[in-house]
Amino acid sequence: MLENAQVVPSLPVVDLARAVKFYQEKLGLKVLQQDKPEDAWSGAVVEGAGGSRIYLYKRGATKADHTVLSFGVKDFDATFKSLKDKGVKFEEYDMPGLKTVKGVAIMAHMKSAWFKDSEGNILGLSNMMV
Repeated sequence: MLENAQVVPSLPVVDLARAVKFYQEKLGLKVLQQDKPEDAWSGAVVEGAGGSRIYLYKRGATKADHTVLSFGVKDFDATFKSLKDKGVKFEEYDMPGLKTVKGVAIMAHMKSAWFKDSEGNILGLSNMMV
């Protein structure tokens, strides 16, 4: 039934303009549509590779303590460095089964890292999904 449907994650943001700026300038995503930030139900759609999209919508502060979406990349090291050079701060974790060193976790043949967007949503970066 939904096997041909595009999946678009929806992320809450407190400040739509700030969030759009982060996704556009820090992550390099293209803004496809953006409502006026002052509108009560404003939102924006940003696009990544292959037509993948994220819907950002304005609402009050929320608290998610898990990864809400991940970016799968072919060249993890280059992407990680590029994001760091743009001021993205990567999280450090030390828990059973997962430890980062300088922001990177290596698990078998996979590298992963996590960072927060301008609104506190946890985003992942990995070479596992490519």
